[in-house]
Amino acid sequence: MDAQQFFVEFGHIANAPGGVDRLRELVIQLAISGRLVERIEVEGPVSNAIQDAATLRIAYEAELNLRATRMHPVLRSAPFLVPGHWQWVRLEQISLYIQRGKGPKYVEKSSTHVISQKCVQWSGFDLSPARFTSEDSLDSYGEERFLCAGDLLWNSTGTGTAGRIAIYPADGGKSVADSHVTVIRLANCSPRYLWCVIASPWVQSRIDPSHPDSLVSGTTQQVELATSTARALPVPLPPLEEQSRIVAKVDELMALCDKLETQQQQRRRLQNNLRQSTLQAVAAAANPQELHSAWNRLADNFGQLFHAPEDVDEFIAELKNMAVRGMLSLPSQILPPVDEIVAACDELRARYIANGLMRRQKVIAAAETDIIYPEHWAITPFDKVAIVIGGVTKGRNLRGRTVVTCPYLAVANVQRGFFKLNTLKAIQIAAEELEKYLVQEDDLLITEGGDWDKVGRTAIWRGGVENCLHQNHVFKARVPSQLLLNEWIELVFNSGVGRDYFAGASKQTTNLASINMTQLRSFPMPIPPLDEQRAILIKLDALTMRSGAWRKQLEKKKQVASLLAGATVAAFTGISTENEKDEPVKVPQTELIAPLRLGQAPDIKAQAPLATILARHNGEISAKDLYQRFGGEIDAFYAQLKTEVCHGWILEPEVAEMHEKLADRASA
Repeated sequence: MDAQQFFVEFGHIANAPGGVDRLRELVIQLAISGRLVERIEVEGPVSNAIQDAATLRIAYEAELNLRATRMHPVLRSAPFLVPGHWQWVRLEQISLYIQRGKGPKYVEKSSTHVISQKCVQWSGFDLSPARFTSEDSLDSYGEERFLCAGDLLWNSTGTGTAGRIAIYPADGGKSVADSHVTVIRLANCSPRYLWCVIASPWVQSRIDPSHPDSLVSGTTQQVELATSTARALPVPLPPLEEQSRIVAKVDELMALCDKLETQQQQRRRLQNNLRQSTLQAVAAAANPQELHSAWNRLADNFGQLFHAPEDVDEFIAELKNMAVRGMLSLPSQILPPVDEIVAACDELRARYIANGLMRRQKVIAAAETDIIYPEHWAITPFDKVAIVIGGVTKGRNLRGRTVVTCPYLAVANVQRGFFKLNTLKAIQIAAEELEKYLVQEDDLLITEGGDWDKVGRTAIWRGGVENCLHQNHVFKARVPSQLLLNEWIELVFNSGVGRDYFAGASKQTTNLASINMTQLRSFPMPIPPLDEQRAILIKLDALTMRSGAWRKQLEKKKQVASLLAGATVAAFTGISTENEKDEPVKVPQTELIAPLRLGQAPDIKAQAPLATILARHNGEISAKDLYQRFGGEIDAFYAQLKTEVCHGWILEPEVAEMHEKLADRASA
């Protein structure tokens, strides 16, 4: 990738997930490769600085009575290409002192801070997490161990912490480092330039034991950067004056990256506000016609409203809220048969009481609600339409009773709309109680509590586990009437209506919340007519499915943009920053040929993504490049291309064909 192509793709790179970070990596790697500033001939040769560093190191070691540094062999090869007037040296050749800190004797307060890995952040040095070492232990520290302004502090242990680098400031006070931080005291080089070297993708990508040229030992759970490895680190060294100019340019470009990041955050806030107002317009629709119009506006402006997959999650949550309030269907012409639903529930309750499966309970009223539902809907306490039963309790005395062991559903197993069954535990229960606590197909399971997101989670049991019970922190509800759908109740409880009710009714502590059976039984359940329940659920499924397609589109866009940003850094620097967790993009085994040209400009509301891309590239682009920018599957690309050619938005190409690419011999 050349500079011109980089600027063409700059917007895609900068707006990719982590794109600004990739730009920062690019700046640093270009800086240490000698491609950021021009050479000035009058500057002194770098060899003078290396010789001066050796002299200064020898004098420093003699002054502090330190053992002379045993140097590593001279470098025989260059890790990557740098300007001819630069030299590759080992870090120890330009340093006065490189050593790990040591374990301190901690006290509450003293005159000397202990610098830990928490103090060394990518954002800079932070003294606030530092602890103190005792005064009586200071005599065990040599003079060289007390930190000086300009010292480089390099975290040397721990996955996620090893590799971070910071510069000790002039106002850091009296401090020593602990044994997890390597201290690098330079002789006569710029600390900021050496910070760039160590912070570069070339070094940081190797703070990983799985890297073929790893700088660390250990496992992915616990890595270790040895002092000898730090000493031997190759450094691309420019003349001293050039180091200063490189640092100035890096700081200038980093400031621009910071500004770009701030602008992106501001744009994101505006986008969030716009999406919220659009969603509110959808939610405020007074009838299905207004809803249809508001939905079309949302779909037409999808690119401006939705930036990340989680934006779609927020929208789906709002769809559920609208569904529960009757916004997704036309009103039914009949009233809900509440009396029949209640009668069926009363009959089942009486049978359970007679069989000893539950106790007689006090009549309960519906809790107050300020939710406005359609006038023809009924609102009744949940207890009137469902039998609610508490779960089995652990630790009960089962002595002398016939015992069976069964799997049971705990809070962690019950999610919103589904179950996690890979971690089912077992419990012992008296055989005569099995019928009471057994979970049957179509039962509703509702969580009592936990952290805030666990209160009132509801899912419908579809079977699949024999003799499965429910724990006492999971309520079981049975709805005997076919006129009230379990899917409707599940939707209500998992929507914002249910969440708000359970949050407001729950017993709250600092981090936990829970509801009791009375609060669940008194939930004001909205009941539409059966045909309206079905219509709402069908409409919600359709809209959710379409929203899911949007989410996948954003996920793929995010992945492709992230890969493009990483590939750009690699193309300019030769250093790969690929995340191993990223799934590889499936490249079609085809080669697209023929230039494509813009025809009649499409209307602003037209679904013409290919013509839009062409317009941004002066109206002409190769088919291969257009496909890559499209970001979809090859079949979807051809279908879209055919549509836009038929509308005249793209001119009919002279040659529009697909050539099969030869298989890679290496993979054959």
